[in-house]
Amino acid sequence: MPASILIVDDEKHTRDGLSAVLEDDYDVTTARDADEAFNLMEADEFDVVLTDLRMAGKSGLKVIDRAVKLAYRPVVIMMTAYGSVDTAVEAMKRGAFDFVTKPLNIEKLEILIKRALQSRNLEVENKELHTRLDQKYSFDGIIGNSQPLLQVLEEVKTVAPSKATVMLYGDTGTGKELVAQMVHQNSPRSRAAFVPVHCAAIPANLLESELFGHEKGAFTGADSKRIGRFEAADGGTLFLDEIGEIDPPTQVKLLRFLETRSFERLGSLKPIKVDVRLVCATNKNLREMVGKGTFREDLYYRLNVVPITLPSLRQRSDDIPLLITHFLKQFASENGMIAPEVTADAMLALQHYAWPGNIRELRNLCENLVVMKRGGQVTEYDLDPRFTSGDTGMTASGSAADCKPLKNPLSREENEKRLLRNALVEANGNRTQAAKLMGISRRTLHRKLSQWPELDI
Repeated sequence: MPASILIVDDEKHTRDGLSAVLEDDYDVTTARDADEAFNLMEADEFDVVLTDLRMAGKSGLKVIDRAVKLAYRPVVIMMTAYGSVDTAVEAMKRGAFDFVTKPLNIEKLEILIKRALQSRNLEVENKELHTRLDQKYSFDGIIGNSQPLLQVLEEVKTVAPSKATVMLYGDTGTGKELVAQMVHQNSPRSRAAFVPVHCAAIPANLLESELFGHEKGAFTGADSKRIGRFEAADGGTLFLDEIGEIDPPTQVKLLRFLETRSFERLGSLKPIKVDVRLVCATNKNLREMVGKGTFREDLYYRLNVVPITLPSLRQRSDDIPLLITHFLKQFASENGMIAPEVTADAMLALQHYAWPGNIRELRNLCENLVVMKRGGQVTEYDLDPRFTSGDTGMTASGSAADCKPLKNPLSREENEKRLLRNALVEANGNRTQAAKLMGISRRTLHRKLSQWPELDI
């Protein structure tokens, strides 16, 4: 479908001439004055508005004023025979994309229209991207309703609008970067950059340059100036993952930034001031590291302004059925397959597993089940033995110390009741949906409810 252009000019020969030139490539509409243009813009959506400045009645500046207020905002190009710097500046201040003078150079005008459309497409794509990000990192998009997770979400809601530095603690795979993005996306900085840095993945001798940048010739191999991550995140959020891995010299420079909100690139003495919010994460005990002298105490207190501890997956086992259902659907959609059904016995086994790899391990399992089962049914006997043996090779703290199995304090019947109750709550009492969540038939669910009528809602 061709892009649409509205031409606004009180001279008929100009309207007709431009229309004849542009109508082969665009859907062209004309208006003889600003009032007619107002009516057309309210009734239809245009990609580009090409308007004269001096017209009988209202001027082209009024057309700009009206266009920029529309929900579907067109790109506006101003035309005038009275070109001047002041007029151009005023038009741009009001929201015009560009400014051309009469007599028009048609070839240059066509190039300008193409540039305007490219700009509009980028703007639309940017809005769509931000909409998707808002949805992805909104609180409504988080899977789970266990108490440990709800507590974390409440803390994120409280801290996100502020400028406070946030420290995220949690085991590997618990979703620290996801929570960091939630903090950013629900803050006033959401339209600026979110810049992640995985400190453990960058060699210590390169990390300082990566964070703060360097000048040409600052060290061997520095052939040109480099902008660091702090400058890239100006106005937005810098996420420092695995903060416990940074070396002492970089710790000193990071502390200085937190105290002055400025830094110098390597090879320069000129301070650079930036507006950056820090969100950090670690799976280590920083307080213990301070005691051992491997992490600066003053930096620890500067970073630990708002500590948030993410629960491991074994601490939110009630969320496992919801997460499995979500990931199975996601991977099935991505692979063009049908999501397999997980039986109640298999789901209970997965709830009792210790999940040393947390959500990352669960995602991998779900992708495997989608690909290998291809829409079939997943029973307890289809699962890898590590999920059903009760021995994960991990202690409850997630270490491989003494290989104690995770013990289930509830009976099988109590666990099945809890699973059924959770499914009914998640499905808002819809029995068909609850049966799907549990991976059982509706008839089986009815039989279970007849057996345990106190669970029905």
